[in-house]
Amino acid sequence: KRRIYETIDQKSSEAAKFAIPNEYDKMLSAMGASGTNAWTSKEETVYTNSIPSNELERWLRVESERFGQLVLRLFHTELEAVYEEYNMSQDRDGSRVWKELFEALFPEHTYGTQTTIGEGEHLKNPSMFNIQAYFDMHYVPNNMAICLAGDFDMDETIALIDQYFGAMPVSEKPHYEPGPVVGPSRPIRREVVGKESESVMIAFLAPKPTNPANTTLHVADGILSNGQAGLIDLNLVQSQTVLDAGSFVYDLSEYSVHILSGEPRDGQTLEDVEKHLLAQVDKLKNGTYPDWLVGAVANDLQLNQVRRIESNRGRAGAFVDAFILGMDWEFYISRFSRLGTMNKERVSNFAKETYKENYVVVYKRQGENSDAEKVDKPAITPVQANREAESAFVSKHLGRDVENISPRWVNYKKSISDEELASGITLSYIPNETNELFSLSYILDMGRDHDPLLALAVDYLPYLGTDEYTAAELQQEFFKLGLSFDVFTSRDQSYVTLSGLASSLEDGVKLFEHILNSVQPDDAALQGLVGDILKERQDDKSNKNVILRSAMLNFARYGSKSPFTDRLSEDELRAASGADLVQRIKDMTTFEHRVFYYGPDKEEKVTSVLDQYHLVPKKLQKYPSPVEYKPLDTKRDKVLFVHYDMVQAQVMMMSKSDDFNRRNMPMSRLFNTYFGSGLSSIVFQEIRETRALAYSAWSSYTTPRTDEDPHYLMAYVATQADKMPEAIVAMQDLLGELPYGETQFEAARESVLKKIASDRITKSSIYWNRESNRRRGIDRDYREDIYNHVENSTFEDLQFFFDKKIADNQYTYLVIADRTKVDMNMLKGLGEFQELTLEEIFGY
Repeated sequence: KRRIYETIDQKSSEAAKFAIPNEYDKMLSAMGASGTNAWTSKEETVYTNSIPSNELERWLRVESERFGQLVLRLFHTELEAVYEEYNMSQDRDGSRVWKELFEALFPEHTYGTQTTIGEGEHLKNPSMFNIQAYFDMHYVPNNMAICLAGDFDMDETIALIDQYFGAMPVSEKPHYEPGPVVGPSRPIRREVVGKESESVMIAFLAPKPTNPANTTLHVADGILSNGQAGLIDLNLVQSQTVLDAGSFVYDLSEYSVHILSGEPRDGQTLEDVEKHLLAQVDKLKNGTYPDWLVGAVANDLQLNQVRRIESNRGRAGAFVDAFILGMDWEFYISRFSRLGTMNKERVSNFAKETYKENYVVVYKRQGENSDAEKVDKPAITPVQANREAESAFVSKHLGRDVENISPRWVNYKKSISDEELASGITLSYIPNETNELFSLSYILDMGRDHDPLLALAVDYLPYLGTDEYTAAELQQEFFKLGLSFDVFTSRDQSYVTLSGLASSLEDGVKLFEHILNSVQPDDAALQGLVGDILKERQDDKSNKNVILRSAMLNFARYGSKSPFTDRLSEDELRAASGADLVQRIKDMTTFEHRVFYYGPDKEEKVTSVLDQYHLVPKKLQKYPSPVEYKPLDTKRDKVLFVHYDMVQAQVMMMSKSDDFNRRNMPMSRLFNTYFGSGLSSIVFQEIRETRALAYSAWSSYTTPRTDEDPHYLMAYVATQADKMPEAIVAMQDLLGELPYGETQFEAARESVLKKIASDRITKSSIYWNRESNRRRGIDRDYREDIYNHVENSTFEDLQFFFDKKIADNQYTYLVIADRTKVDMNMLKGLGEFQELTLEEIFGY
């Protein structure tokens, strides 16, 4: 088989000379498209793009060509990417839990017998013939939908779709034999063992979306878990009975699945978590919850629908769901507005019928994964990039002129009304002219760097009541009003946010302020919170993403004392006083802060409500001085290695650059587009498309969040352990000498310009964009400067930027992998080598 594959490899290399890797992505990039992606799940394959409205016709022309005929170019190297993806799934405990869950629930139906990516045996025997047959059967117009949302003329667009897709021949709809579904008659229990933290999932079969009972299913789910006042929310999470828990409905066209999940507290078994979850299902059956909750959940379902369709992406996604689920659009969009007749008796009857001993449980236990099946891949010869080549199709169709979209710059002073409240606090106001939802935020430039106990106080608040309400009653009051209340703190900022129905603004602010002024300590809740924080910290040490992207990255940037490790110790957590933490909550609005409102109410009404309820001291406190962390220079090559039992190796390269300089922003954006970000970038083409070295690869010259932070050059590859040395060398080569591609450069430059020109900062985003720029010391919409600079840039300008900021850099290499599977000698040869323990990078 290996000898045969050598012949295939040779033929593929010859064939690649006639292909142009990723020309589709180059075309889309040149149009100014963003969000180009695709995914496959149980019963859908979805391709997505965000397209400037003036490029709609060219986009349709390209898509009609793509879906009109399948030509399997570069099949060889793309197959390697699928191998990579399969092997990655072996390192994801969540993927393995999902597979076990559906295999047990649907043992004879394709929902359970057929995984999305397939089995290892399938990948070992790839067939271009079978792929062509699949395309011919499924990629036919009577099995497809084009889902569009945005700024376009409906009649003109339908005519264009007819023009470009109307000639596709209708074919017989694919015949589908999914297999029978009986459903469990008794509980079925499965186990998955892996490095990540423990959890449990429970799944019940439920009515499919076109069944009228499906709306009752969603109400039942909301009664169990809505993030605020559900049975699971209050009885398990808020009461600190389990570490975390929730539920959700997974709608499929033939069946829906109702899934409950939970994570154990320290010393708690997964069987205990299962019992607690099922106890809430019993309460659902027996109606052991307040009568008003049914109506409140129905309202919340409608609210979530409104929130979803606020954006073009959300609306297009809703169209996709309706099409895949076989639901009439009018029914789909209005199904939760017809719940006025829903009551407790109807929900209880539904629950008694649906939730019996007919469920599947999957325990995710911690341990060594002995079941991982790595698919060994044959050797693949890198193919040519053909970077300057251009197909006749591109020359003919992409060369057509289109009327340019004029960019629109945000004038902060015109778009945002800044007025002083009676207290002297600044209120920033933007009207919501779309729907009846609002958000109100109190914003402080103070976080855990200023006071490490503030973050603990914020985490403590959801478990506390006041002198009038218990903690559970507060959650219920907000949910009744169609509101949510949130407090958040980061290193250097804190937010207190109220959002929901504008009709509840005054009642919400009144309750909002009552909490901030009258919250009461609860020692038992604090002890439970501390225990949960310590458990979560231990769980983080088994999460490879937290290990690499948080712990290792902070260690590389700052050393052993970093914003990540400089946290309250276990002794400090246990010594914390509930009274002290409560006082910090009460003191939050005694510090300098500002208020932002986005909603449908007139500014005068908002001002009146805040003047009445948002009472602050005459003299506000100044912020305490924050802890400062000095970034380390990268003046010599270093390797930081952490051992983790995994199939893949993940490598991140980091080099510290200048302190923040706004003049870097135009060229960094052009560099990232051309070189490191997206499917048409140099890095993606070279490392994945032509050399088949990694499933994921990117590079970025970062823009700091504040004017006090430096820029960094970052690069990343996720590759197979045996290909790690080759992948690192390939990335080093690219970062050492900028590959030249005039055509690709012009496409990248046009992409930046068109994305900015078609980008519309609207609604509440105007305020947050101003906030983002303010933190960098910028007082205007800086996109204008980026646009003007990039418009006149040449490849020579990019080369100058590359030579100054990137070429000849030294790097800190962050590597997480299994030491028995990677070439440790190669890593040690990259620079000063240090193998780190989890205790060293986590600080505990």
